[in-house]
Amino acid sequence: MKTSVEKLSETRVKLNVNVPFDELKNEVDNAYKAIAQQVTIPGFRKGKAPRQLIDARFGRGLILEQVINDMLPTKYQAACEENELKVIGQPDINIQQIEDNDFVEFTAEVDVRPDVTVPNFSEISVTVPAISIDDEAVDKELDNLRSRFGELKDTKRKMKTGDFAIIDIDAQVDGEKLEDLSHEGLSYEIGSDDLIKGLDTALRGMKTGEDNEFTAELQAGEHKGKEATIKVHVQQSKERKLPDLDDDFAQETSEFDTVEELRNSTREQLAERKKAEQAGAIRDEVLKQALPQTEVPLPESVVEEQAHQRLHQVLGQLAHDEKALAQLLEAQGTTREEFDKQSREEAEESVRTQLFLDAVADEKQPKLTQEEVTDHIVFTAQSYGMDPAEFVQQIQQSNQMGSLFADVRRGKALAEAICAVTVTDDEGNSVDPNEYFGEEEEPAEENAENTEAPESVEAESNEAEASESDEK
Repeated sequence: MKTSVEKLSETRVKLNVNVPFDELKNEVDNAYKAIAQQVTIPGFRKGKAPRQLIDARFGRGLILEQVINDMLPTKYQAACEENELKVIGQPDINIQQIEDNDFVEFTAEVDVRPDVTVPNFSEISVTVPAISIDDEAVDKELDNLRSRFGELKDTKRKMKTGDFAIIDIDAQVDGEKLEDLSHEGLSYEIGSDDLIKGLDTALRGMKTGEDNEFTAELQAGEHKGKEATIKVHVQQSKERKLPDLDDDFAQETSEFDTVEELRNSTREQLAERKKAEQAGAIRDEVLKQALPQTEVPLPESVVEEQAHQRLHQVLGQLAHDEKALAQLLEAQGTTREEFDKQSREEAEESVRTQLFLDAVADEKQPKLTQEEVTDHIVFTAQSYGMDPAEFVQQIQQSNQMGSLFADVRRGKALAEAICAVTVTDDEGNSVDPNEYFGEEEEPAEENAENTEAPESVEAESNEAEASESDEK
């Protein structure tokens, strides 16, 4: 097989492939066998008709068509590997010439990963919010816990933020009732989301049985920008009675015997949450600084595919009803043009980041362990509310295993790179990124038992990565 590559752009190549018939013996044999099993020729048992008779009865073209269909996937893949092409999209394949018993020639235009220069991460410095956990933060967390176990009781006093009300709302514009904003018997917490601009202000100070009226500029929908007259009636007003923060409460709501133990545990949980937030901030800031330092050419077809996927996902939630999408965008105060533009920008940023991280992974060459892959599967499955086994079965059926391994590889490579970055919090304290992104050292005995795991996973990762272009 002879191959050559023509560079069409920074992200697209044309692969020229010439396959001699000597290399197609298996495909030719299989084609005759397959067709012999499918046809009935008098005087011969099914599958036993000679080749000359098949050619005479059905024509050599039928055989050649089967041979081409069988050989294209493997020869295309072999040509990509021979030329070390890192393809990231579906190829556009065209048969150029067929000389029976001589050669087959085809071309394949396909998007490839561009050359991306990775910056020196040791020269990057980032600043992130400091971790601060004071008594006030702990008290707020405990108050949230108390709220979950609180009771709503009727109150005759004037309402304030945090109170609940059963209300009737009548919204009108120029005498026309707005059905989407008018409600009866609506349960509403004052200060929760300001359902209608000005509603919280109107409800504060009201009592059960009282009425109020105010005007508000509508923020979305058909009457966006117009002044609406809002009438609100309070059917009932309720206040949340919180349980006392004492040892009894700690025993009823947790595994602790005393409120002091509960408080200490809450402080520790807040600390872990803040650390996770700081780790995320470090990652985001590093990418924010690293990406602009290198040029990442974008494959147009990959960007278009990701933008289309976002549209398809939104339409899927609306039963693929374009009118429903138009109504949704109107209610959100945007247009289809703005939605498409935003989808395009988000797709470009996603592809740019992915290609950049692929380049980092190529430079770092991280070795994946079975535990890392398993952890990623479990975490991703949980984020979708799925059982891990079911999730694995689904990604195998949809041929997405290559993408999964690539995600783990990118994440581990970026973590390694971040460890070289200088990190300071906004209070001037030095932060060691290894605390969040460095690899944990396993006991020597464990390492000895698991020495073969990384190699097997790496081999599986390489096999999956070879087919990743079909999934992007």
